[in-house]
Amino acid sequence: MTNTPKVAVVILNWNGIKHLREFLPSVLASTWPNLDVIVGDNGSTDGSAEFLQQYFPSVQVIKNDNNYGFTGGYNRVLQRVEADYFILLNSDVEVHNGWVEPIISLMESDPLIAAAAPKIKSYAEKNYFEHAGAAGGFIDYLGYPFCRGRMFYEIEEDRGQYEQSGEVFWASGAAMFVKKEYWVMADGFDDRFFAHMEEIDLCWRLKNMGLKVMYCAESEVYHVGGGTLNTENPFKTYLNFRNNLLLLKNNLPFWKALFIISIRIFMDLLAIFRFLNEGKRKDAWAVSRAHQNFVWQIFKSGSPKVRKSESNSDVNKTYNSKLKGMYKGSIVWDFFVKKKRTFSALDPAEFY
Repeated sequence: MTNTPKVAVVILNWNGIKHLREFLPSVLASTWPNLDVIVGDNGSTDGSAEFLQQYFPSVQVIKNDNNYGFTGGYNRVLQRVEADYFILLNSDVEVHNGWVEPIISLMESDPLIAAAAPKIKSYAEKNYFEHAGAAGGFIDYLGYPFCRGRMFYEIEEDRGQYEQSGEVFWASGAAMFVKKEYWVMADGFDDRFFAHMEEIDLCWRLKNMGLKVMYCAESEVYHVGGGTLNTENPFKTYLNFRNNLLLLKNNLPFWKALFIISIRIFMDLLAIFRFLNEGKRKDAWAVSRAHQNFVWQIFKSGSPKVRKSESNSDVNKTYNSKLKGMYKGSIVWDFFVKKKRTFSALDPAEFY
């Protein structure tokens, strides 16, 4: 690379002073020569901004006046950041010195690469993958996301089985590299998501534009996970079920979306019965509320914010049902019925 691209690591923070104290030093030790480290503060009340000003004065702090969630928070902060590449990094991620170089080098090698992610491993068990991203994200034909190294609750040990970099369907928002021009072209995150699956939606939109999303095995980071919402939180259940339906509505042509969403709502009803059977009444109600909000979003006036980007794009946007990283089968059927618990157990011929 003759001209070193400007890279901005942007950490969105909400009352995360503990994580900033622990993990920000590793980010500041990054060796990329043209790097800004920025913390976007999402209306914190724990003194995070003051802490940064006192102990990390080199870090730029961009303040939001409220907690706009992952989507709204990043959309507002990144409007004020100048760089060739954004790195959206969770505050609970530990990085190593040279983690930026391999991914920027990969993205610079192909102008169609819009986003990429490193290998994401567990901070608590560093020889295991981490739930949020692992070794690259994929999706099945019903819209269920999964990862190489993580399928549902089954987490694989990293034994070197996923050392090949390449194109995937989605890159994790825990450590997501995005080329700024494509972020702007796609109009950023869909604000309605608030948090969870917003990065899958963005990657799907980018891929529908004819762009690529990559996994880079030469870089790895360590993620704590569950720093904001733990897995048992009913609000997380609500977001996951609601956003998965929004994901399908945003990225599939109307009639196909209608067909797939009908199947998904039926499967969600089965999930409600399962939650009730397990005594998780709040989670069952969360799924019901997710459906109610999704219907409300359909009838809400105005188009999704992403659609604005179509007129600004020089890249033709299509609804492609054969995108790289999409799985032709049902991951639910394969995992729970056929007992295929690892990514390597899936038939490679079943992927586009």
